Amino acid sequence: MNIKRAFTAALFVAATAIPLCAQPNQADFTITPEERKEVIEGSIAKLKEAYVFPETSLRMEAAVRERRAKGEYDRITSAKELTAKLTDDFRAVSRDKHLSVKANPNGFPDQKESGPPTREQQEQMRASAARVNFGFEKVERLQGNIGYIDIRGFMPAEVGGETGAAAMSFVANTDALIVDLRKNGGGSPSMIAFLTSYLFDKPTHLNDIYTEQTKSTQNWWTLPHVPGAKFGGEKPVYVLTSNYTFSGGEEFAYNLKNLKRATLIGETTGGGAHPVKMMKVSRRFAIGVPFARAISPITKTNWEGTGVAPDVALPADQAFDRAYRLALESLIESAEDAGWKMQLQKVLQEKTKS
Repeated sequence: MNIKRAFTAALFVAATAIPLCAQPNQADFTITPEERKEVIEGSIAKLKEAYVFPETSLRMEAAVRERRAKGEYDRITSAKELTAKLTDDFRAVSRDKHLSVKANPNGFPDQKESGPPTREQQEQMRASAARVNFGFEKVERLQGNIGYIDIRGFMPAEVGGETGAAAMSFVANTDALIVDLRKNGGGSPSMIAFLTSYLFDKPTHLNDIYTEQTKSTQNWWTLPHVPGAKFGGEKPVYVLTSNYTFSGGEEFAYNLKNLKRATLIGETTGGGAHPVKMMKVSRRFAIGVPFARAISPITKTNWEGTGVAPDVALPADQAFDRAYRLALESLIESAEDAGWKMQLQKVLQEKTKS
């Protein structure tokens, strides 16, 4: 395992596993006019340096400079107010929910590219991921031999792959699978590709990520080999979504929908398709800069700003029951064993009554 890569990816997940638009600000504190100017100029500079659409970064710069010339920031002395104002003003142009200015009274660490992480940093990173079970909230076998996995975030495969493999192996012998992403805020593409590999029998092109700064594209495919047993490429899969489902959670759903490998049930997702990195703009401020964009090999675009629309639209709190019923109905229809078919029909009747 490449520890440096794993550590970097884990830090990326820590910043993106919850939508940036939903993350709470740190405690408020007072800022000086000099610091306010530094934050505005630093944020503009980082966007021009790394934002995924250079022309949009110039439009954001022009809009904020115009507002500044009008004195819209002059009276702001609150860090919380400044981050909210700048975030709103940048998003008014970009419509990018990943873009967000953040403040921390204790300051942000200096960003360095040197050397691998220390053993202490590695242990802290893994301990933090382990406390949330690497994103896997619940794995269950339901009546009717239907698998259920609740995934709250996608840790890097290098970090959470063992837990992911155990979860997928547990449901490998079920006849249908429900993947619950209703509380999933995103995470690492490596785990998305890793888990998706259990759902296909042949190598499958999932997604590409284009990075503006390097003008490079990383291709993401299912893996040729995964530990444990596969679920397989023929059995039905249902993915539950909500308007909270964001970023990597959306990618998982979007990939499977376009590949016609799953039925999506629930609400249209949040609409954030740009990977983001936190960039320090001053001692106590940083900005989350979307630096790349997803490109589906099928649609040639992504879900940015639109979200991923479900195949079966209904309130998120009703999605599980609908998926369970649809799974049972599908298994009843395909069942060849008369006794098993009767058992499935009994389970469906009980579900319908409840």
